[in-house]
Amino acid sequence: MGNFTYYIALLVIIIIGFWLIKKVASCLVKSIIAIVLVAVAVALYYFYLR
Repeated sequence: MGNFTYYIALLVIIIIGFWLIKKVASCLVKSIIAIVLVAVAVALYYFYLR
């Protein structure tokens, strides 16, 4: 059940990330959003699957 919840949360993060990237135009902002999404995904993995 924990893995399923992790994958659902990761999918939601990816969807929100793509939506935000479509909304913003700056390359720097896109890079920051991508880094934040990766950090959130790593944090979810570390805290819930470890």
